[in-house]
Amino acid sequence: MLWQALSAARDLGRVQDIAAVLVRYGFGDVVQRIGMAGALEGAGKVLHWKRAEELARLKPPERVRRVMEELGPTFVKLGQVLATRVDLFGPEWLSEFSQLQDKAPMVDWAEIEAQLTEDLGAPPDEIFSDVDHEPLAAASLAQVHRARLPEGDWVVLKVRRPGIRPVVEADLRLLARLAEIVESEAPELRQYRPRELVRQFTQSLRRELDFAAECRNAERIADELDEDDGIVVPGVHWQYSGERLNVQDYIEGISGRDLEGVRRAGLNAHRIAQRGSSGILRMILEHGFFHADPHPGNVKYLPGDRIALLDFGMVGRLTEERRYEVAELLHGLVDRNVRQVRSVLLEWSADSDADPDRLEEEVAEFIDQYHGVPLEQLNMSAMISDMTSVLRRNHLMLPPDLVLMLKAFITLEGMGRSLDPGFDMASEARPVVEAVLKRHYSPAAMARRAQKSLIETVRILGGLPEDLSRLLRAARRGRIEVHVDVNSLKEVSHRLDGAASRLTLGVVTAALIIGSAIALNVQPGEGGLSIFGLMGFVGAALGGVWLLLSIWRSGRED
Repeated sequence: MLWQALSAARDLGRVQDIAAVLVRYGFGDVVQRIGMAGALEGAGKVLHWKRAEELARLKPPERVRRVMEELGPTFVKLGQVLATRVDLFGPEWLSEFSQLQDKAPMVDWAEIEAQLTEDLGAPPDEIFSDVDHEPLAAASLAQVHRARLPEGDWVVLKVRRPGIRPVVEADLRLLARLAEIVESEAPELRQYRPRELVRQFTQSLRRELDFAAECRNAERIADELDEDDGIVVPGVHWQYSGERLNVQDYIEGISGRDLEGVRRAGLNAHRIAQRGSSGILRMILEHGFFHADPHPGNVKYLPGDRIALLDFGMVGRLTEERRYEVAELLHGLVDRNVRQVRSVLLEWSADSDADPDRLEEEVAEFIDQYHGVPLEQLNMSAMISDMTSVLRRNHLMLPPDLVLMLKAFITLEGMGRSLDPGFDMASEARPVVEAVLKRHYSPAAMARRAQKSLIETVRILGGLPEDLSRLLRAARRGRIEVHVDVNSLKEVSHRLDGAASRLTLGVVTAALIIGSAIALNVQPGEGGLSIFGLMGFVGAALGGVWLLLSIWRSGRED
């Protein structure tokens, strides 16, 4: 199946690499089920199905994580995206995915310099007064160098790895096809929505490859912040930046991982935690555009208890209506309103067949678990983690725009508590949530929504006569069509095709046997038809063997 779906012969080598790694880590059954084994054997590739004892003892989450590490940048990025899917995976899986580090071997300066010369229009040593050839960091998609502008200010050059886009696009093609096969051939994995996950991942990774988009993200977030927020965003130098190069101010500060450095510098850790959480929460709930990956590696602490945010490749977006729903959910969790929480969860999973009564019962049990806990002792991360466990048990899948938000919440509280063990995320969130709810129900906001609804209603009513006219014309011409798309019918169709092919072969084999028997009874002098009779029997025998093997394989698959 996969062999037939390959869009280009160049992808075959990558398929072989993927299959070999899967087999080595004990996923040979997966390779066989999705059709990769037959493709590789047909290409003359020999796979060794015996796995090492050491790998066989590893738990599935660890084996999957190690497979992703071996398969390279695209799959490491995929694992990082899966680490955000708290609604689909349990703590053990999320822990392994979170260990995937975005690190890669350093690219030689000669390759980086050649690409920089193309993008800048001149060698970098002629553009900048000083360029560090040794990178500050080397990741799977980019490499970062420091340089000095002619004016004397230091900047960072975030350079996309030369030749990385064709590799990523090939992997994305294969992932899309694999997701289709897994969803159709592995029913137990459908709950993870592989096609939706790959679609979301593809969009995210292609945005990350566009460094100009990252620059626009940084500027938009900088515009949303106030000076009082205490959050700094590095400035973009557009005269040098583009799709493959991001040039931003270099910010000197204390790494987000260096908590001891914060204490040595005499910074107020509690104040920093408050500013960081308040700033990100306002981005999420007030502006609907936020830094979606605020982990310690993307943060620096500055004098004056300020925070610098770095790396805006991954951002989240929430519509005004979605922000209101998030505020309602958080308000319901803090106020322990079962009906309110259940209503929001069902709204988010409208296409789910979850039992509302069972969901309400589980939400009530979940909220009772935190009943009586003082607000300052409430662990928001644990609360969200338990809530997502309820989602998984009821097969509810969060919309993609909410996944990054929940991950940002959990990361924020983790950072806040590492800075200040007494940090209270719920107390920080409550005033922001209440402000969002007040604005949603303010007279001006309600009037604005009513105006939009009225305009939309008038537009629909205005187009109704034309729509009815088209419908009636189509009915008179007999051109009304009803499209029914049932995925299970595809499998039935494949089985019927196979059965029809076997039946046809059986009829042809029977005809060969009868015709060959007649030909053998003809005397040699009457045309020498006995030779054709023998050939017919041989063909009938081969057809019979193929038919038996086909029936046997079909029985094994069932």
